[in-house]
Amino acid sequence: MNKIEAIERLHILKGKAEKLADMPRGSQDFKKWHRDTEVAIERIFGEGTRHYKDFTNIQYSLRIVLSGTPDSAFEKAYRTGVRTAITVLESFIDEVKEYWEDEPESRAQEWSDIDKVELLIRRFHRVARQLRARHGSRNTIEIEDEYDVQDLFHSLLRIHFEDVRAEEYTPSYAGSASRVDFLLKKEKIIIEIKKTRQGLTAREVGEQLIIDSQRYQAHPDCNTLVCFVYDPEGRVANPRGIESDLTKEINGVPITVFITPEQ
Repeated sequence: MNKIEAIERLHILKGKAEKLADMPRGSQDFKKWHRDTEVAIERIFGEGTRHYKDFTNIQYSLRIVLSGTPDSAFEKAYRTGVRTAITVLESFIDEVKEYWEDEPESRAQEWSDIDKVELLIRRFHRVARQLRARHGSRNTIEIEDEYDVQDLFHSLLRIHFEDVRAEEYTPSYAGSASRVDFLLKKEKIIIEIKKTRQGLTAREVGEQLIIDSQRYQAHPDCNTLVCFVYDPEGRVANPRGIESDLTKEINGVPITVFITPEQ
């Protein structure tokens, strides 16, 4: 994980902790955040490091409990623990900013084509938000449906790729032809884009991606399929689980699913 990615990930976890500080103790959100943070610290700093120990040593409950201990004391211990975790994460961010080396410009040339696509997907939400803040409140693109996502992502793909083909037709599959959102002709990567909306459940998203993956494998230029699900409202309840279940190899074609932004 490079410097920018590490800082971004730690900021996300810190933001989630700030929300947890205002929530009652014992929530499932806290348990998931705590585990996600442990995993992230291991990925960023390594296993068994001081950073991991500093985080896992934080106490969120009372060390000594008496029969008459009021509930308020438990709540106070929980909130104190969460605030301590926020401070620790802030220290990690400062450390990475100050002591980690910046990514060399030449390093980008070593990235794989999938790495470049993933970077654009991971940064897409930031770009979409930044476009809203135009000088003098001028008109800008508002991401309201899949077509808006496709238009903006098409522009971003041009940063790294020269031959980007939109709405490429696939050969007939199960009696009908269909179109893929983007084909990177030289790299033989097909990109399918979806945007969550009201009434579109996580199960339906997963089923659509499975059908798409089977259909697009019939394309002669499909060596890799990337599925980008843009979920700005956080409608997908378990995005990491769906990513994990659907990221696989089917009939020799690697399929990678990204659901962003991380909530």
